[in-house]
Amino acid sequence: MRRALLLVTAALVVGLAPPAHADAYERVLNGSFAAGKTPWWSSGSTPSQVDGGRLCANVPAGTVNPWDSMIGENDIPLETGQPYTLRFTAAATANVTIRAGLALATPPNTSMFTKTASVTTTPKTFTLTGTATIATLSGQLGFQLGGNGGAYTFCLDDVSLTGGVIPPGGGHDYGSPVRVNQLGYLPDGPKQASIVDSSSKPLAWQLKDSAGRAVDSGRTRVSGDDAMSGDHVHIADFSGFRRAGKGYTLAVGSAVSQPFDIAGDLYDSLRRDSLEYFYYNRSGTPIEAQYVGDAYARPAGHVGVVPNKGDVSVPCLPGTCDYSLDVAGGWYDAGDQGKYVVNGGIAAWQLMDAYERSLDTGDRAGLKDGLLAIPENRNGIPDVLDESRWEMQFLLSMQVPAGQPLAGMAHHKIHDLAWTPLPTQPQNDPQPRYLHPPSTAATLNLAAAAAQCARVWARWDKAFSQQCLAAARTAWQAALAHPAIYAPADDSVGGGAYDDTNVSDEFSWAAAELYATTGDKQYLAQVTGKITSDGFSWRDTGALTDLTIVRVPWRFPPAHVAAARARVLKVADGYVRDLKSQGYPNPYLPTDGQYVWGSNSATTNNALVIATAYDLTHRPAYRDAVLESMDYLLGRNALNQSFVAGYGEWASHNEHTRIFAHELDPKLPGPPAGALAGGPNSGLQDPVAQQNLPGCRPAKCYVDEIDSYSTNEMAINWNSSLAWLAGFADSLRP
Repeated sequence: MRRALLLVTAALVVGLAPPAHADAYERVLNGSFAAGKTPWWSSGSTPSQVDGGRLCANVPAGTVNPWDSMIGENDIPLETGQPYTLRFTAAATANVTIRAGLALATPPNTSMFTKTASVTTTPKTFTLTGTATIATLSGQLGFQLGGNGGAYTFCLDDVSLTGGVIPPGGGHDYGSPVRVNQLGYLPDGPKQASIVDSSSKPLAWQLKDSAGRAVDSGRTRVSGDDAMSGDHVHIADFSGFRRAGKGYTLAVGSAVSQPFDIAGDLYDSLRRDSLEYFYYNRSGTPIEAQYVGDAYARPAGHVGVVPNKGDVSVPCLPGTCDYSLDVAGGWYDAGDQGKYVVNGGIAAWQLMDAYERSLDTGDRAGLKDGLLAIPENRNGIPDVLDESRWEMQFLLSMQVPAGQPLAGMAHHKIHDLAWTPLPTQPQNDPQPRYLHPPSTAATLNLAAAAAQCARVWARWDKAFSQQCLAAARTAWQAALAHPAIYAPADDSVGGGAYDDTNVSDEFSWAAAELYATTGDKQYLAQVTGKITSDGFSWRDTGALTDLTIVRVPWRFPPAHVAAARARVLKVADGYVRDLKSQGYPNPYLPTDGQYVWGSNSATTNNALVIATAYDLTHRPAYRDAVLESMDYLLGRNALNQSFVAGYGEWASHNEHTRIFAHELDPKLPGPPAGALAGGPNSGLQDPVAQQNLPGCRPAKCYVDEIDSYSTNEMAINWNSSLAWLAGFADSLRP
């Protein structure tokens, strides 16, 4: 069910200064336009720009209705029944009548109040008042400029909207103070809950079955003040209770947790759903109802069917090359519909590594054909490999052809020329798409993933294995020849930049994979990367060197294996300490106290390292830490929020995505079950986060809203690590 959030607050952030007359509880960001247009918008017929510190809109002639030409700001938090005061200064190149007011920015776009203002060629300050009729985080402040006859220019300055009774950053309802894994617990695994309570003494707790009968009891341990959340936390440990069942709750006084199960096959469905996420995000193929159901079925996207230009013959950005490539296929990366080699490389690597782990551990589910609802099931090949192949084939297609300048390098990315609006289904994307220039980082990602591909596919498809190996070797030589070609940091229109100017870690990772597959000693000297407590990500891949070595230790010299093993265990021990030191069990504890964009992927990647340590040693403490990391992701956190769609009573379901945008268009489905939200992010880089999370403690800098792309985006490399972990947890069943 959806949580009733009272996030009806607003705030200004650094760089988005308030106008001089701003009062308390300001609801508008950047009302002085000192930071440019962001986050203001204008309708398609009304180009706008900041000129002399004012936002000026060029209103076309011939508009009939006031709303035919608009400028405004979305994501205004409003409280129902509260009065608001709108102040602004405006002038125009002609005497016109405009309308200003508040509405709902999402369907059904209900108008709350609208007031008229007579604007002249002389700047004048207006004060308008009205009452909000809806409590929402998705309010819209709009200026309707149409219906005035001829063309004119309208200029706006010093915009302020004040009102409401809840201060900026206040009013968050986190539900019960008793926080549990809302999916549940394994019978023989750790079972703990975190309880927010100011008491300095232990509290009594009761575990209750679905009928409300007490089946276990005890007293909490006082953990104390939790720095990342600001909460005073107690821990209830009911690990000794092992009886399987559904609908358990934990009660501390009158406070009761969300329900949860205790079951040996607890993670079976999450393993499947988190892997099937990739099919839902496939490009270049129809998503068929027989696998996903009618609500999620859609035609093939980006295959050259009007209105989209397709990915079957994509040119380079003008002036960068004179050829086109067929780069159809692959997975859409995140909230947008771009495809990126550096993100795709690590995501495909994690799926293939999950397969190799299943080989090592004898995990039958991980080796299963028919595990997933995808077109390739029952083809005699493990489904996790089938899914990884879909991305690998795209990655191979991004390699610069022989005979061209930079032959063998990999194009960094392919995406739209400009950002498409939310929602935009892939088959409806009208934007032209371009290949962006090759980069050394992308080339080494291709080399690493393709070398691994050659190894894992040798048993199943020798021709494909040989294709992957040839691409890996070619990419490696190209990277050696061009070791410092970097993607520009400012190439972020229509898609993410994914810039990286330190590729020594990618060289090491690629060398490790090439040596693991070929045994060719030319690569061994380049195997220099090491895992550190900083972890790994799409940008920082040095840790993957050690993870590759301990995955296939028989392929490396003993000294390399011993050193890599020692480093993995040392880093894992640090992550376990970090998890145990906090009131909520997160193996991610940033040294600067600031959560990063996609912090949940730091949690999953760090937990993957701990799981690898368990595979190396079979020490129960490592297993328990991984399971407690899953507890954090599934609700035992400062927000009482499961970050995995479809898992838990209070689960993320409004992730930032153009495809699964049910919040914006009720005809569309929401994110599929098993989709992982990015999670708390101290940076607050989007207006929704800026409006609703000012002053948040790091572990609470999150809001489940589709427009909060900096806290609530989905991404393939986040789900690949979740799928890896879910497979690990599922393999622990009796």
